[in-house]
This record gives sequence, C-alpha cells and structure tokens, in this order.
Amino acid sequence: MSVLNTNIKEYREKTLMKQAELAKLVEVRRETIVHLENGRYNPSLKLAMDIAKVFNTTVEELFKFVDK
Repeated sequence: MSVLNTNIKEYREKTLMKQAELAKLVEVRRETIVHLENGRYNPSLKLAMDIAKVFNTTVEELFKFVDK
C-alpha cells in the first residue's frame, strides 16, 4: 500500500510562510493545509498544482507516493 508524503511544511518553513498565508494564496481553509502537512488529506490535482506554483516547484517535488 502506498501513502502520499508531502514536503509542503518544509517549503513553507523555508519561506517563513504561515499556514494561514498559504491557505489564502491557494484559496482553501487553514485546516486543509494542516491536514495536507500531516498526511491526512490527498489534494486535488488543481490544489497540488496551485501549491507547487506558490513555491515555484513541481508537484512531484512536493508530493511523493511511498510504500507503507
């Protein structure tokens, strides 16, 4: 079984961005960002692409499937 890991928190912290700021930029609630960072939510393709755009990176760099 594979699980989705994310590097969102690392990218966000490198840029000193708060969860609420990221949420506002990608038009979701802060709780969605919390759930993404904790691996409790799989984003839509649009959301994944929007987050990648904020950090000027690729979806593949932010999200990776790993075997559990």
